[in-house]
Amino acid sequence: MTTAWLVLAVSDDDRQHGGNDGYDDDPSQHYSWDDTVPNHGRIAVGDVIALWDKKQLLGVGVISEIETGSQTKTLYFCPECKRADFKRRKRLTPACRCNQCGALFDVPGSKTRQVVTYRSRHGEAWMDGRGLLTGRQLRALCDSPDSQLSMRPARWEKLRDALLATEGLSIEDLGPDDDDGDDAAGTGRRRPIAGGHRMANVRTRVGQGPFRKQLLKDHGQMCAFTGPAPAGALQAAHLYSYADEEEHHDWGGLLLRNDVHSLFDRGQIVVNPDTGRIEVDDELLGYPLYAELHGRAPLVGLRPEHQVWLAAHWRTHRTAVVSVPAGRVPQPVS
Repeated sequence: MTTAWLVLAVSDDDRQHGGNDGYDDDPSQHYSWDDTVPNHGRIAVGDVIALWDKKQLLGVGVISEIETGSQTKTLYFCPECKRADFKRRKRLTPACRCNQCGALFDVPGSKTRQVVTYRSRHGEAWMDGRGLLTGRQLRALCDSPDSQLSMRPARWEKLRDALLATEGLSIEDLGPDDDDGDDAAGTGRRRPIAGGHRMANVRTRVGQGPFRKQLLKDHGQMCAFTGPAPAGALQAAHLYSYADEEEHHDWGGLLLRNDVHSLFDRGQIVVNPDTGRIEVDDELLGYPLYAELHGRAPLVGLRPEHQVWLAAHWRTHRTAVVSVPAGRVPQPVS
């Protein structure tokens, strides 16, 4: 039977556990954890991963790769009992309360340690499932329904049946199809897909979490190009090549929706420095969601630093490209 994992992905604002600084997750593409997390070594390529925010399902994917690395991690603990099980309180003082000994404090103790990091890649077989199942329904599907772990094992068959019971979902929506779309000898069963496990060492962006947190503080839950969006759908986009700079420059980033960030990095969405308006590639104009961005001004206030970085980005990708005038958007071919 296929193993499924219910994993917790929450924004920094919704986190209850105060023992660490959180993780830089993009639910539809990747999920991160390290070897301080229970079950960290059990999750494998080929497993189904279901992400939730404690209230509802966010979506389901199949893990195609697990990348590993290492980094220095700051761990926080109660200064009284030295346990990491405490909650950071948003509106009360002192700012923290220990769930173990009940101590109240503003500043937790801290220490650093070297950890092994893991990141799943599951975007190739991702199904958005936001709201299809509630937190209560998801807990009931776990091997241990009362578990409080952030990574909980479950059975894919139980999760699949629960999803199929939701209105408007069919078996074709769940899991990857065969390359030719045929079933195995007309039986209605899918052909087996080769599995296995491959580990890859990758560099981790130091400071990416605080960088994103600062952008959320600056702009709120707002994609700079498309408008308001849930925090889980927003990425911290550098306006320059972080691989070259390796620095988080002040005012050098904007929050962009996941798909818009990818297209921005490819230069398919840019901001013209002469007009201050967004331009999209001809290839994207057949898609209404992107076509409507063409000719629109960014929806957040841009500082001079933003404008400098955006102008450099535009020159890199559009110097030799003639853009389509705003308003002249071809209709998609039906």
